[in-house]
Amino acid sequence: MGIRTPDLLSKIDIPRQKLYYLEQKGFIKPQKILIGDKEFREYSDEDVKKVEFIWKYLKKGFKYKIAFEKAMEEIEHPQLNLTKTEKPA
Repeated sequence: MGIRTPDLLSKIDIPRQKLYYLEQKGFIKPQKILIGDKEFREYSDEDVKKVEFIWKYLKKGFKYKIAFEKAMEEIEHPQLNLTKTEKPA
């Protein structure tokens, strides 16, 4: 079971519109759950990790696509020490 939008927003401190943009671009794919007539997003542990790393790079000034690529590299190869995380001049 994952976490819902409000919990993810407070955990990572990412603005809601940026979170939804990551979904729109296909970087994350939360499960949509219907409760009554309301739809809720539920994020898997994998989605949470992606958002956390993507947000780290977005805050450093990287564009979305590059932030996603760097995040995926860091997630897939955690043993690598990515010391060059500063945005190039």
